[in-house]
Amino acid sequence: MTTAKEVTSQIWEMANRLRGNMDASEYRNYILGFMFYRYLSERQEKYLFDNKVFDENPDNISGINEEYAKEASGEYLPDYLEDISGSLGYAIEPQYTWKTIVDEVNNNTITPDTFQNMFESFDNNLRLNSKATQDFTGVFDDMNLNNSRLGNTTAARAKALTQIIDLVDQVNYQDDNGKDILAEIYEFLIAKFAENSGKKAGEFYTPHRVSEVLAKLATVSFDQSISKPSVYDFACGSGSLLLTVQKEIKNKILYYGQELNTTTYNLARMNLLMNDVSYDRMTLKNADTLEQDWPDGVDAQGIDHPRNFDVVVANPPYSQRWDNSDRKLKDPRFKDYGLAPKTKADYAFLLHGLYHLDQNGTMAIVLPHGVLFRGAKEGKIREALLKKNQIDAIIGMPAGLFYSTGIPTVILVLKKNKANKDVLFIDASKGFEKGKKQNVLRDEDIDKIINTYKERKDVERYAHVASFDEIKENDFNLNIPRYVDTFVPEPPVDLKKVAADLHETNIEIQKNQKELVGMLKELTSDDDDIMDGLNAIIKELEEETRD
Repeated sequence: MTTAKEVTSQIWEMANRLRGNMDASEYRNYILGFMFYRYLSERQEKYLFDNKVFDENPDNISGINEEYAKEASGEYLPDYLEDISGSLGYAIEPQYTWKTIVDEVNNNTITPDTFQNMFESFDNNLRLNSKATQDFTGVFDDMNLNNSRLGNTTAARAKALTQIIDLVDQVNYQDDNGKDILAEIYEFLIAKFAENSGKKAGEFYTPHRVSEVLAKLATVSFDQSISKPSVYDFACGSGSLLLTVQKEIKNKILYYGQELNTTTYNLARMNLLMNDVSYDRMTLKNADTLEQDWPDGVDAQGIDHPRNFDVVVANPPYSQRWDNSDRKLKDPRFKDYGLAPKTKADYAFLLHGLYHLDQNGTMAIVLPHGVLFRGAKEGKIREALLKKNQIDAIIGMPAGLFYSTGIPTVILVLKKNKANKDVLFIDASKGFEKGKKQNVLRDEDIDKIINTYKERKDVERYAHVASFDEIKENDFNLNIPRYVDTFVPEPPVDLKKVAADLHETNIEIQKNQKELVGMLKELTSDDDDIMDGLNAIIKELEEETRD
């Protein structure tokens, strides 16, 4: 049966042939951008068909575009666009629907200006929906239509773009059973581009198996009766981690995210909508999390208006520089703990997420190992977190899980309101399958982590529940080897057996040497030099045998 993975492989192979010398991370914007545009257009077609918008609604969805072009013309067009935008959060004019664009490509009637006009029209129509919580303006801005790597002339660039459209149009978004697999294809493609982007991948993608661990840890004690649960990722990348959390929660969630990189922020908006997250259930921002608190912050009168979330998950950039000027000591996110060092913002990210965590919520965050034992400012923050009883568990992860770094990482699980006064330490660093480019967590590795977290008991050479006093005795150093002893002693050496083995080995050596001496004596030669050499070897072996 056709699967999302098989379709993705086909797209990837064709895309590599088309992109020429363009870097994969750059070409990503065109492939995923046009896939998203096609999705939006076909989603609009389905809306028009399902809601019988036209007086003479076609019998099947294939005739919708023609009916749309016929009825939504002239003075009636604004009304149609407003109606569509009010329901979907966007609207596409008849002349710029995907089917119209593909027809122009096939008929060779498309012009270089068409692409620019279609995206400008899309942005203009977004403003028709004043109630939309998510503004998709500029979502296609990263598709640089004048990029010289697409071609040196306008005509060459237009040709390259039409080839991409032709590729995207060939994709069948359904499997052999008619199931829609578009969202899975999109996720697989994002992972494929991450795999081929090296360290740049860390900016937009958390490996799926790591996302699973974070999502499961953050929802172990989640109250499934919450009607509109909220999840927040303050370094949301492509949004894949947010989407993974939904698989662990019964009710549809409200998605909140913030991302500094504009290209990645656009990718997140596309990814969520492609995964059937309606515009009114997502609130994403393009901003610096540490400089622009999410999403309300302090008003002009200096009063803070924090928004809290049921679940917080994050894989922020590791040991990033940030502005830790003294003015931030008044920031409600940091004032009770102190400021992270200028060259390592790890704890700044952690404190931001913790500040926005609901009193009964759970937060899971990936950070470098250094946060467990580095001293000075970080040591003071760590001590404050422990004294406030907000660190619930620490899980040491294997090295080589991420595209952006090969270092081992740790997952910290935090809560604001926990009854237990201890901290669970898990050393999961040895549970993985080695891959060609990166290591991968297996099902059994993930299950072991989650089950150990749930049971919260000591497991020999794997987990330990440490009391506050024990941690205090270690000067609030949380380095995992201090609490989980993974040392496996070597079996004791039987010296008598070793001596006996050596004796037998020596007897065998002497036997072989005697046999060799006998064979050399039988050799004859007219060459006196060879005979002299052989006699010297024989004499030496005879002496060794006697010894």
